[in-house]
Amino acid sequence: MSDLSTYPLRLPRSIRAGVERLSKKEGVSINQFVSIAVAEKLAMLEAESYFTERQARADLDAFDRLMARATGEPPREGDEA
Repeated sequence: MSDLSTYPLRLPRSIRAGVERLSKKEGVSINQFVSIAVAEKLAMLEAESYFTERQARADLDAFDRLMARATGEPPREGDEA
């Protein structure tokens, strides 16, 4: 049993030509190329959403206090720069 589904996709001729050219160059089918491109776009959008949510929860005052603390050890040899 397969988790694949079909989706009729209409592309402008110029995009279709680019997809054909690049999928051939990459050695993959047009379907595989489009699937990978969509997966990459989804990952990018989900990462953007994740970091936006993280940024909204950031406590910059707590960060500044943490960075200003005097504890810890000096950099090890080679880590100075």
